[in-house]
Amino acid sequence: MLLEDSIEIKTTPERIFEFLAHLEDNYRAWHSDHVECRRIKGEEAQEGSVLYIEEYLHGQLHKMTFRMKNVEPTQFEYDVLFPHAIISPNGSFRIYPKGESCIFTASITFRLGALSKFLFKDRVQAIRIHMKEEGENLKQLLETGAGKS
Repeated sequence: MLLEDSIEIKTTPERIFEFLAHLEDNYRAWHSDHVECRRIKGEEAQEGSVLYIEEYLHGQLHKMTFRMKNVEPTQFEYDVLFPHAIISPNGSFRIYPKGESCIFTASITFRLGALSKFLFKDRVQAIRIHMKEEGENLKQLLETGAGKS
């Protein structure tokens, strides 16, 4: 099963890329449920880098680790590492230029296909809401110039 959320942002692809490339600096401003983001291996925005994050989902603190892969000017793909990879193995952030704007799309996959909706109902719904809020917050940060790069 794939969860996706897209939003149009009046900014350049480079600005979105820079925001994501400096996620350690921007993470807490991006969403009020974000607690911590730190790189534990590699360099910023580099394939193979590993990020540790903490965030609240459905009222519970989740501690997760991600390995960056396929980092390009219009995409960040990542693998979710164990133990969360058992439920959700990977995700991505993609940037699609559209005139003077961009479409920012966040996605995350779940194992077990549609069965995930039933087995992990609360978590899937919380992630769906969180992704939408992240998109809206990113739009506000970048359109007002508040996001660091």
